[in-house]
Amino acid sequence: MDDLMGKGLSIWVIFELLFYVSANLIQLALPLAILLSSLMTFGSFAENNELTALKSSGFSLYRIMRPLMVIVIIISIGTFYFANYVIPVFNLKFHTLIYDIQNTKISSILTPGVYTKDFEGFSIKVTELNDSVYKGITINDYSHPSELKTVKAKEARIYKSANGQFMFFDLKDGHILEELNIQNPLFLPDGSIQNPSGRPSRVSYFEHGTYKLSIAGFNLNRTDEDLFTDKYEMMNVFQINTVMDSLEKKKNNIYKTFAENSSKEFVSFNDKIRYQQPLTDAFSQPKVDDIDLKELNAVDRLQAKNTVISRLRRSNETVDNQQQFMQVMEKESDLYWIEFHKKLALTYAVVVLFFVGGPLGAIIRKGGFGAPVVVAALTFMVYFMLNSIGENLAETNTLSPFLGMWLAGFFFTPIAWVITRAAANDSQVFSKEMWNKFIQRIFKKNASTHSQS
Repeated sequence: MDDLMGKGLSIWVIFELLFYVSANLIQLALPLAILLSSLMTFGSFAENNELTALKSSGFSLYRIMRPLMVIVIIISIGTFYFANYVIPVFNLKFHTLIYDIQNTKISSILTPGVYTKDFEGFSIKVTELNDSVYKGITINDYSHPSELKTVKAKEARIYKSANGQFMFFDLKDGHILEELNIQNPLFLPDGSIQNPSGRPSRVSYFEHGTYKLSIAGFNLNRTDEDLFTDKYEMMNVFQINTVMDSLEKKKNNIYKTFAENSSKEFVSFNDKIRYQQPLTDAFSQPKVDDIDLKELNAVDRLQAKNTVISRLRRSNETVDNQQQFMQVMEKESDLYWIEFHKKLALTYAVVVLFFVGGPLGAIIRKGGFGAPVVVAALTFMVYFMLNSIGENLAETNTLSPFLGMWLAGFFFTPIAWVITRAAANDSQVFSKEMWNKFIQRIFKKNASTHSQS
């Protein structure tokens, strides 16, 4: 909201931004819509005894659900195409528009006649604004605690660096007043004191100058994970698969290169010190040195040990840095796979929630917006929590991206099977008889398997 409100944006720009954001809401709304509609439809059939009439005419529940199964499968295929092709385009447009709004934000925070302190370590005031030219600009720089710098100019233009990290003030006709840290007074030979104020000052005048100011805090992408998000959220599953192949080859090359470089300087330490000298060029052979500690005097022995310890510490630091770098690459790889499985798991969720909602509506025998809405809301809350938990576990590398994103689907699959069987056989889901029959059937299968063996 800080990026939108009070920045001089038109209402159409805000609506355009909200329109791009709404595409991601379909991933939540569509499974809930399928669940609720199937609950209401079959609940209404059962409440009005239409389902009973169809069953008495020889139609099974599976036959009754068949036309809706076809529709749901078509919707699930459309959901995949939407998540795979439409949402990445909307994400691209969304981030592009946000970037433009960010640029508008930086130029619009300078209100004429008012000091702004939105930039950390700076306070800036302008007298007036004519088009893109600021008149009477004052910049107070207190980013360094040991000095205070004040820059004043008659006019200025503002530009942003290509990487978005800095803002440049193109100043004309101004001066710079610097007040440095407190220093001890200087006593002259005649007994007088130089700089009795204790704060030396310096004034510089210029006709044209450029002042650089960091605006890293105003960037939309503030962490590496956000930069990775801009990449994988804008790709479909085929592009992600191609990127993952390239990333896997890159990781293998890094491992191979690191192993080759590590083998160039091997150190072993016992009664003898054996290590390879670093290669001076790619075509030379490694020089192996064997040093017998017993043949060295105390000073040389200590120097040899210190050399080995230094090399071992350097090797350990190299291994730690390499491990951290590979962890970042693994994190990036997990983010791509999470987005890959998210699109597929959403398609499956549409189908499995239909087989939860339809039979459950036939069991509770209630239609309309009463009980079905309550049941659908509670069921969807469980689905949403499992989906969020699975995604968080996948992002923290607790679960693989496959298990994390398919966790909700795997959880509801046996539930859908049990509810569908119960609705088709007109039995209660939580009855003791049903579970006793289920357990007896399992034990009978195990007993028959043991007898055959």
